[in-house]
Amino acid sequence: MPERPGYELPLLLIGAFRALIDELHDDLAQRGHPDVRPLHGFALQAVGTGATTSELGRRLGVSKQAAAKTVAGLERLGYVAREADARDARAQRIVRTARGDELLALSAETFARLRARWRHELGAVELAGLEAGLAAMAGPSAKLGDLPGWMR
Repeated sequence: MPERPGYELPLLLIGAFRALIDELHDDLAQRGHPDVRPLHGFALQAVGTGATTSELGRRLGVSKQAAAKTVAGLERLGYVAREADARDARAQRIVRTARGDELLALSAETFARLRARWRHELGAVELAGLEAGLAAMAGPSAKLGDLPGWMR
């Protein structure tokens, strides 16, 4: 097999990512979440057990204003709610709702199904090699909270 030119690597990576995300969102739409967008999943993960808008912005690598806009959209869709912050009476914490937790659970189910399909299509050894290679290239400090920051 001839060696591919270097510029194809990012295109292949983003193409595979896009294929996974598009299929995820098609599945979520069929399961009662037609308005969810890719950023919503990152944001709901970043909310964790609760966060102020400023904390969420830092976790996502975006401005407080961008985080506030994301929170407003998630709140409008019923994925998060605001509650008083026990540590600071002036602040509000953003927390996931049952609908937000459901969305993340459905996403996890769909990703597990998609990974199983890739395992079937590529083979267990090839998929394990792909995952190991990607993990090695991402480095030991790569974590979910670091991913969206590149979109600044």
